[in-house]
Amino acid sequence: MSNHLKFYIDGAWVDPVRPATLDVINPATEEAYTKISLGAAADVDRAVAAARAAFPAFSQTAKAERVALLGRIVEVYKRRMDDIARAVSDEMGAPIGMAREAQAAAGLAHLKSTMKALEAFEFEEQRGGTRIVREGIGVVGLITPWNWPLNQIASKVAPALAAGCTMVLKPSEVAPISGVIFSEVMHEAGVPAGVYNMVNGDGPSVGQVMAAHPGIDMMSFTGSTRAGVIVARTAADTVKRVTQELGGKSPNIVLADADFEPAVRKGVRSCFDNSGQSCNAPTRMLVPRERHGDALAVAKAAAEACKVGDPKAEGTQLGPVVSEIQFNKIQRLIESGIKEGATLVTGGLGRPEGLNRGYYVRPTVFGDVRPDMAIAREEIFGPVLSIMPYDDEEQAIRIANDTPYGLSANVESNDLEHARRVARRIRAGQVKINYPAWDTFAPFGGYKQSGNGREYADWGIHDFLEIKAIIGYGTP
Repeated sequence: MSNHLKFYIDGAWVDPVRPATLDVINPATEEAYTKISLGAAADVDRAVAAARAAFPAFSQTAKAERVALLGRIVEVYKRRMDDIARAVSDEMGAPIGMAREAQAAAGLAHLKSTMKALEAFEFEEQRGGTRIVREGIGVVGLITPWNWPLNQIASKVAPALAAGCTMVLKPSEVAPISGVIFSEVMHEAGVPAGVYNMVNGDGPSVGQVMAAHPGIDMMSFTGSTRAGVIVARTAADTVKRVTQELGGKSPNIVLADADFEPAVRKGVRSCFDNSGQSCNAPTRMLVPRERHGDALAVAKAAAEACKVGDPKAEGTQLGPVVSEIQFNKIQRLIESGIKEGATLVTGGLGRPEGLNRGYYVRPTVFGDVRPDMAIAREEIFGPVLSIMPYDDEEQAIRIANDTPYGLSANVESNDLEHARRVARRIRAGQVKINYPAWDTFAPFGGYKQSGNGREYADWGIHDFLEIKAIIGYGTP
């Protein structure tokens, strides 16, 4: 029996207090394939009450108990990987292989890395006669986005559990079914009643209610900078902690001593991954002016080699973007790039040839992009790459840092010491050198308007803890 129309509160699947539903649209077909219930303040109240009731006992559990709980969640999650992948593919259009190998796998990776981090985590230390104690902050509200649903759910839920917190999760209403399945995983794994709760709904009716709720001690939000400001402003009246992972406009500096052709080609694929719907996508490629023409030729070939199509079809690399709203925003920004004088290298307005239905975007590359253009400043969240020439390294670093965002950046060079020097000068929470493997133990979060706080492994656990000093505790 489907739980799509139910919420998970106090260890049980329950109906909403007030019936209201929302269609969940498959972006590949533009048609609804299921419905969810939309929550309201009364549903949030029930979930918060359950979480508050569960906190005293759960916060006092031994670390070993929480490690074992995460281990059970990992095992159940593994069994549901195919279900999770199908849900992600249906709700946000990810190609089915990518949905399993990247989207669903990301959630599993965070569960595992958080469990490993918890095993080594020290919650207490002695400093002279004072005992320093780190303990769960309380009830936490978690709001997650649609673009990497399991990545963000797991990277919030796992460290909150590890810290001894109880929680209320609001998945994105645009891609909510993977969150329902995750809640089924939590139930089957035996998470104690009230420790984990899930309420579906939109931002004003559930998200902002959570942010304002006096029974919630902390909000952890991932989404747009605009929505993050609303959450923070709403949370301010109750002086709760707010951590945020927000937007990005990440630079990718291809230095003159880089292995040029593969650096550009990999940069295109990295930008277009997940149909460009990643907050840390390297959407601004900076290349030496004398190699600008070469970069455009390589990028054009790489973009035109990307197979866009049905997420269920074999060999599809890029599916649709998630919604009509996103599709229209991307089209608007592509149009602005053309009007402002950037060189359209490939792609452009409209759907790819042969795709007349679904929110498919043509993989697009612009050249001769200036720092003042909208496509160089706004987060597009689609398969659109801006290639920007620079005259010298100092100018490249200035352009890279000339953004209100600071989530991620890339530096490409055959000289590791050179790349390291440049990386240190970039104002971003992560800087990747030469397209390294994903590291779930590296802190993830941003500078400036890309947010505050850090996620992943032990870095995430820290964000859900309060620090208590017991002075006069005595010597060890």
